[in-house]
Amino acid sequence: MDFKQVTLENIDTEHICCAISDKKGETCVASKKRWLADRMKEGLVFNKLDVRGKVFIEYIPAEYAWCPIEAAGYMYIDCLWSSGQYKGQGYANQLLEQCIADSKSKGKKGIVVLSSNKKMPFLSDPKFFKHKGFIVADTAKPYYELLYLPFEESSIVPKFKEHAKQGKIEDTGFVLYYTNQCPHTDKYAPLLEEIIKGYGMNLKTVKIETTQAAQNAPSPFTTYSLFYDGNFVTNEILSEKSFLKYWNKLKSEPVL
Repeated sequence: MDFKQVTLENIDTEHICCAISDKKGETCVASKKRWLADRMKEGLVFNKLDVRGKVFIEYIPAEYAWCPIEAAGYMYIDCLWSSGQYKGQGYANQLLEQCIADSKSKGKKGIVVLSSNKKMPFLSDPKFFKHKGFIVADTAKPYYELLYLPFEESSIVPKFKEHAKQGKIEDTGFVLYYTNQCPHTDKYAPLLEEIIKGYGMNLKTVKIETTQAAQNAPSPFTTYSLFYDGNFVTNEILSEKSFLKYWNKLKSEPVL
């Protein structure tokens, strides 16, 4: 099968793989496409298998990454995803190899990607990237790892910005930071607000809408990060069922 790059010229008509495909999701799809188009002007590359499936890679020069890192001269992978009937057929390997080749041709020092110390929802699989030679550059609480693949031994080691390493904010109550990097957040952020209101509480939402704001965010995963009483809770996009799981835990064991 062939691969295809989504560009400013074809983004209006191309399927963007992870987007909600039914009519109810049209607003979500449009918000993600607007986000992608703005990032493409900053050098974002979106390559995918030429199918209507979740097989794609999305990467951008690290100076423009929506992640609070210091990684000048590197390329940052936003997302690498291969799932469904296409999983296990080597497409993720091919997409990563294309990213490496493209990054080298553009004179980059290496590649960085946000992951975790064990496989977590919505984060890149650490086992896959470490198998491909990526090593841990830095860590942030409670489970984040910044992995990198340097092209030269002398390359500077990337790192998280200090304000994003402790998983802390000053606000009390529930606070959600999110962006349109994922098409689902425009649907699930208001849904979470209604869920929390149903339990007699409030949710403060902070929608990150610029690169600068993302790089100044208090959590490495700017797509969706929930805090409670100043402490990071989860990067998992929550339904009512999954919210209850965390809320019951918070009531019995406050997040440290």
